[in-house]
Amino acid sequence: MLAFAARRLLVSLGLVWVVASLVFLVIHLIPGDPAELLLSQGGIAPDPAAVEELRERLGLNAPLWAQYLSYMGGLLRGDFGLSLQDEHPIAEEIALRLPRTLELVGMAGLLATLFGVPLGIAAALRAGGALDRVLSAWAGFALSVPVFVVGTLAVLLLAQQLKLVSAGGYVPLARDPGRHLALLMMPATTIAVGLGAVVFRVMRSSVLEVLEREHVRAAQARGLAPGAIIRRHVLRNALTPVVTVVALHLGALLGGTVLVEFVFNWPGLSGYLVRAVEARDYPEVLGIVLVISIIFVLLNFLVDLLYAVIDPRVRHG
Repeated sequence: MLAFAARRLLVSLGLVWVVASLVFLVIHLIPGDPAELLLSQGGIAPDPAAVEELRERLGLNAPLWAQYLSYMGGLLRGDFGLSLQDEHPIAEEIALRLPRTLELVGMAGLLATLFGVPLGIAAALRAGGALDRVLSAWAGFALSVPVFVVGTLAVLLLAQQLKLVSAGGYVPLARDPGRHLALLMMPATTIAVGLGAVVFRVMRSSVLEVLEREHVRAAQARGLAPGAIIRRHVLRNALTPVVTVVALHLGALLGGTVLVEFVFNWPGLSGYLVRAVEARDYPEVLGIVLVISIIFVLLNFLVDLLYAVIDPRVRHG
């Protein structure tokens, strides 16, 4: 297991280096002068002296290889540079906002798994029955409704009409844990509705596929109790594709929670990215995209480890 984890870790570190290099190259291969684009307002050409000063601040006058080495050296030190808007360290802002988005996405993934997995198993065991049809119809409806519609309806119904919860906002966990959790649940549940439907569908299909395997049929023929068959022979095999789906969706959600964070006024990383793009803050955009990409690579590393735990054959593949 340790050798498998070490191999996957080396591969992940290599991917992180490739991602960092690609982000650097893509930014520098975009046509046009980044400094000029940043200073352009309403199509009016900026002052050449200001453009030259900004190029010097960003290090754009140096050779490309020197910029790359400086960029990679900064990443190794955890230095993403300074914001062009207020010269605030970008790493500090990311460190402040990233845990909030990770918490939101993690809670959504937990809720989606807690509901999607057992409902998928229940539907598969009663395939074609009334419960299966009802749950499948719910999943289809949940997948067809955009996340911002779910969030808006939740605010209108639960917050404004029934007054059960607050419409949105953020309170640090250390200041008021109860209030923090209450404010977290609405946006997390909004994301979990669609993600839970995906988990449900994958789990249902996976269980149905595993139930047709020979070793499961043999266990049924021996008269083994249905609960024991699910625990011993079905669940572990059926969970493998679910792990993949949840991990990939969580990675995509890291940069895709913009609408949810906006609807519920949750100060996470996605809102920070939108602000950086609107302000044309080149260093901020670069830092945020890179952090999201690295986390996505690390999520895939964790998925590989979970595969090895769920299915020992993966370690020797």
